[in-house]
Parts: sequence; C-alpha cells; structure tokens
Amino acid sequence: MGRGRKIALWSISLLALIAVIFAIFANAYISKSKPLIAGEHQVTFVDQDVVITRDKDGVPHIKAQSDEDLYRAQGYVQAQDRLFQMDLARRQASGRLAEVIGEAAVANDKLFRTFSLRAAAEASYDGYSDQAKAVLNWYAEGVNAFINEAKDTHKLSYEFKLLGYEPETWTPEDSLTIGKYMAYDLGGKWQPQAFRHWALNAFSEEKAKELFITYPENAESIMTANKENQVEVAGRFLPELSPPEFNGSNNWVVSGEKTASGMPLLADDPHLGLSTPSIWYQMHLQSPDQNVGGVIFAGIPGIILGHNEEIAWGVTNVGPDVQDLYIEIPHPSEKGKFRYDDKWEQAEVRDETIRVKDGNDIPFEVVVTRHGPIISDVIYKEEDPEALFSMQWTALEPTTELEAIMKMNKAADWESFEKALENFHAPAQNFVFAAKDGTIAYKANGRIPIRKQGDAQLAVPGASSEYGWEGYIPYDELPRVVNPDEGFIATANNEVVDDSYPYHITKFWAQPYRYERIAEVLREGDEFTAEDMMKLQMDQKNLYAAEFLDSMIGSVEKKDQDGNYQESIKLLKDWDQVDSKESSAPLIFHKWMRQLQFEMFQDDMPEDVFALMPGKGQITDELLRKGYNGEASVWLNEQKGVDQWVYSSFMNAIKEIEADFGNKPEKWQWGDFHQLTFPHSLASASPIFEKLLNPKKQPIGGSNITVQAAAFKDDGSVNHGASWRFVADLNDLSKTYHIVGPGQSGHMKSKWFHDQAEDWALGDFHETILTGEVSNGSVLTLKAE
Repeated sequence: MGRGRKIALWSISLLALIAVIFAIFANAYISKSKPLIAGEHQVTFVDQDVVITRDKDGVPHIKAQSDEDLYRAQGYVQAQDRLFQMDLARRQASGRLAEVIGEAAVANDKLFRTFSLRAAAEASYDGYSDQAKAVLNWYAEGVNAFINEAKDTHKLSYEFKLLGYEPETWTPEDSLTIGKYMAYDLGGKWQPQAFRHWALNAFSEEKAKELFITYPENAESIMTANKENQVEVAGRFLPELSPPEFNGSNNWVVSGEKTASGMPLLADDPHLGLSTPSIWYQMHLQSPDQNVGGVIFAGIPGIILGHNEEIAWGVTNVGPDVQDLYIEIPHPSEKGKFRYDDKWEQAEVRDETIRVKDGNDIPFEVVVTRHGPIISDVIYKEEDPEALFSMQWTALEPTTELEAIMKMNKAADWESFEKALENFHAPAQNFVFAAKDGTIAYKANGRIPIRKQGDAQLAVPGASSEYGWEGYIPYDELPRVVNPDEGFIATANNEVVDDSYPYHITKFWAQPYRYERIAEVLREGDEFTAEDMMKLQMDQKNLYAAEFLDSMIGSVEKKDQDGNYQESIKLLKDWDQVDSKESSAPLIFHKWMRQLQFEMFQDDMPEDVFALMPGKGQITDELLRKGYNGEASVWLNEQKGVDQWVYSSFMNAIKEIEADFGNKPEKWQWGDFHQLTFPHSLASASPIFEKLLNPKKQPIGGSNITVQAAAFKDDGSVNHGASWRFVADLNDLSKTYHIVGPGQSGHMKSKWFHDQAEDWALGDFHETILTGEVSNGSVLTLKAE
C-alpha cells in the first residue's frame, strides 16, 4: 500500500473517530438536560410533598395537598418538558425574539410590539381577582424553581446553549402574554378589511364587489372613505406573520338518547399549526379542591380544555369580527396627531428599543390612537402618508380568561360552567358541554362588538365619532343551545346563527363541508359509542367534491375535444370522494381547486396581496356557483367563461402533477404529495437539525375540508390540523381518550418526543385516567423541606 494511500486512510479513520467522539459528547450533553421523572427530589418551593406520575404516554398526573402546591408543581413540570417552547412563546408575543435569534426576527418583533400584546397582558393583570393573581404567582414560582435549578446544575436544554442565552425569570405577565398570543392566533379579521380596501382602489367597483363575501349595503360613506383616503397595503404587511386564515376546529356533543350507554358523548379537535413540540400540553391536576384533566398551552396554569369528574367540554373558534381597521388621517406637520371630529387629537407614542443579537439596537415607535395601534406604518418616513390604518381589537383590552379557566376546572354542572364563561372574553369560542346529569349544551362566548355603522367588511373612517363600537353583545344574548330535540350539537367554524339573530357576528364563516359531514353522520346514526366518535374525527369524506366535481368534469369534457385527459377524468368519475392517502383522485381534485384560485386571481394582484387575500376558497366557490348557474361575473368574463377557467386550471394542475409524479395517473397517490410534518422551530437552521428534530414525514389522508383536518402548503406538507384530539364518554369520566401529536415532551432525547406522530396519522388514541392509580408510571416525588 502506497504511503499516500496509508495517510489518506489514517486521516479518514481519524476524522471518523473524531466524529464518533463528538457524537458521543453531543449525546451525553443533550441527555444531561433530560427531565428528572422518577425518584425523590428535595425542593423548597412546595409546602407539602407533591407526587408527579408520568403515564406511558408522558402525561403528568400531579397530586398535591393544596391548590398552591398544585399550581407550583404544574409550573415546574411544564418547564421540565417545555421551557424552551415557553420562553420562545413569551418572546414572540412580546416582540423580543431578535434578542436571541438576531436580525431574522426583527420583522416579527416589530409586528408584535405594534400589536401590543404585552401591554394588553400587563393591563389585564390588574383586573384579576386576588385568587387568580395568586394562581399566576404560584405557577411562576414553579417555573422559576426549575429555571434556577437548571442554571445551577448546568442542565438547561441544548437549545439555550445553541442560541447562547439563558431564560429570564418567569412572571405572571408572561403567562398572560401567551394567552393574548392565542387570541391573536384565533382572531385575525383585520386582513380581510385591508385586502378589500386595496381591492376597492385597484379594481372597478363591479370587479371589487365580487371579492366581498356579501357586498356592504347602505354604507356609501364607508365606501367613499376607503376610496378617497387610500392606505398603502401592497408591500406593507408580511403574510407569513399572519395567523392561518381558519385556525378552526371541530367539536360536537351527542345526547344520551343517541348513545349506546344512554349518557352523552363529547368530541373536540382544535385545528392549529402542527409543530414539534405540540402547542398543547396534556396534564392531570388533582388537589382536595379539584380533579381535572385535559390540555393547556405551555406557559399557562390550569386546564383550558378537558374534563373533571362531573363534566367535559371542548371548543372551536367562533371567528367573529373582533378586529376593526380605522382609516386615520395624520396631521400634516405635527407628529402623532390625528384628526377626530374636526380636531387634532394627540395619540400615545411609545418609544421602544428592539435589541438585536449580533446587531445594533433598533429604535422603534408604537403609535396608539383612541381606536388602537397604528398597524400599517408606525415609523414615519420622509413624506408623511395621507392615511394610515389603526386597529381596534377586543384582546387589546383588559380581559380575564384565567378567571374563567379556574372556575371551569371546578364547575360541576351547566349553570356553574356557563357562569364561568362570563370571564372568557378573548378569543371568542364555541364551547360544547356535557355533564353526567345528561345535559348537553352550547355557548358562543366572548366579547363581540356592536358597531355604530358598518358590518366589519371594510375599514371605517377614524376621524369621526359616527363610527366605532358601542358595547358588546350582551352575554345572555350570545348564541346558546341546551338539550336540543335533534339530540346533538356540532360546530366546525360554520355559521352558528341565522338571519333572525339580531346582532352581527361575522359574514366570513369557514366553508361548510366539515360541519355538514359531522351533522350527516350524527343525524343518520344511533347507539353511538366513544369509538364511533374517534372514527368520526378521522373521517375523510370530501363533501366539497360532492358539490362541484360533476359540473367541473363536464367543463373539461366540453373543452377536451381530443380526449387527452380521459384517464384522469375516469379516475375522478370512479372516485368514492374519500380523501384517502392511497387514492389518486384527491391529488387531482385538490391541485385543481388550488389552481382555480391561482388562475383567477394571481396575475391581478401583487404577490403579497394575493397571499393576504382572505376567503380564496369561499370566493372561488361562489364564482363556480355563478358560472354554473349562468349568472354574470366580471372575473369569469375575463377568464372567457366558467368552462374555460375550469379547463385551463385542470390542464395546469395535471401538468404540475405529471412534472412531480410522472405521466401515469393510475400510479399517482394523494399520500405521495400530502405528507404529515411536525416542524420544530430550530429545524430550518440546517438539514442536520431538520433530521434530528422533525419526525419523519409520512403519507396522510384527509384535507383542509374533511373532518380529519389536514391542511397543506403548496409543497404538500401537512402543517395544520387537529393539534389535539379528545373524546369523553360521560358514562365513565374516570378515563378519556386523547392524541397530542407529535408527543408530550419538548426534549429530543425523551421517548415522548415524537411517539404520537404515527398515532396522529392513524387515529390511534391513548387512554388517560382521572381516577385510580396509573399503571407502569414513572413517579417523581417533590419532597418539601
């Protein structure tokens, strides 16, 4: 063997040895921060011993002798499993990510400083009762006990080391700020108003009219204000920082008259972004005063969704119009003044500093008018704009959701539960409820504004007292149903009131197909069991196709004179209209439906405005209905009619599929494109992190319009859906059924990091007990000094 070859082999061997040593060191370092889950642990932050039993799925069952110690332990345990997630969450909502991430997070920080979630949380704290403040502080004590312990023993998780910082002391306001972020994630109704303002100024009135869900009536002054005082929209907003259009959910409750046991069944699956770790953290909390299980957002005390020994409850998003834009007219020369009733009124101007890791501090101004923060441009340029948007939003007012959570956790019947909801102001949610006494009920809670003028479809003049809010829908008049004759109650972000309801909630509801499928199954069935509810949560029937597919196929057959698409059309005709991962038809259908939107709208607006455009699905649906009903449409005329639009979209969709999956339609499968992912916040930093932190992608059925919600990005990645699945049988509340994808733990070395990713895809629920002893659990006792 030549000398050069020997040296090369030795060099390769040495590098391999170094890599192995590094891997061993990295593994040992990362493993060092794994949570302590068994044994006895001496602590100073509890008054009496607390027992924490983690079951086979990593769910902590906390048993304490007082509520004080219960909430302290809850904070400690959440921090054990999710401290990095909690810290990023409070930083994101407070506009402080750039301090630890750098310049890439500056846009995020500007947005959240402007939206003023932290300021709203701080204002809310003063409105809480002494008891609720005590809970927040007990919880913070537990979080801080873990932070201090991890710092002292050098066991902070590896993420902090990678980013080069240590977490600060946890405060009650941090928990409330995370709560405000959830209101932001579920309340985004300002984007439609900004988009429609742009459309009125970019298109003819007739063309713009078709982009409204329903066109505003008797609102000439509002229309005039939007046309005469143009606010820049294109290039102003970052669509990627906006919450998903329909952070939605399914829930339903079935009366004992329609169940095998004669007792109610309840099911809930909130639809939010899918991520590693999950947005939800499942827990069981027990003290002499309460015994409650379910989920909570990491960083917040209590249980927000779940059950106790007497009742169960779940939510979907109502989606009311709780964010209004105002067209503000700034003073031509005096900074921070805006016109109001023929006077110039001084706004609040907050001087803030955005600190940037490895960069210079950025001075930043947040301007807050009488209506709310200026969101379109808070830093004045050399030329002052003619008009700006401010935003009024219920969540920016002091609210007391934690009061509601505390009371809900201890409620024993519908009357006490409904009373608790009075404190749940933002976000507005559709609560469904079931009790062991047989009651099933529904309540749409939250503050929903009553407007002086307008229907929340357009920004209104900010310079006149003739516009604005004059209170909220009275609590006793919010939508409510108790023990209906039909025997079930279901919501899926669908319209929850009819035209007889005297108040405005919104005109912008989700497409109806999830609700219609749930109602179809519950109407037709009887003798339901918990297993039936789990099966329904995984239902993949596509009622969207049932409405439109035959007409759309007819358009293709009219235009496809040479029969080029016979094979693809046959697949669609033979399809059972179930979005199964093995089927080829869902791939064709969903690509086609998306292409309809691109063909119709994309060339007529800037890229960021197209991304901001709300209700693409609903507007596309309405244009299809108009076209097939023979109604006039400016947009359809520009596409040369509905048949040409549908045919062109079909051709381009097929072309795209063939480029990715070949030209043999019989081999296409929905699951080859539609793949489940739970992305970690650090995974995008490198391919190595992506491999280590993200679970392996897997084919998945369902879609954005099936009960098994699995919304997808343009590349097919499923990143939005049932962030938690829950089924409760009121015949036996000692146990309930759950899936928290991808798992309970935020630590990459934990066995509970990604253990439920496949369960999520397959619909394999795990049983969690509320009473009795946990079998085969890991028991940690926090020993009081």
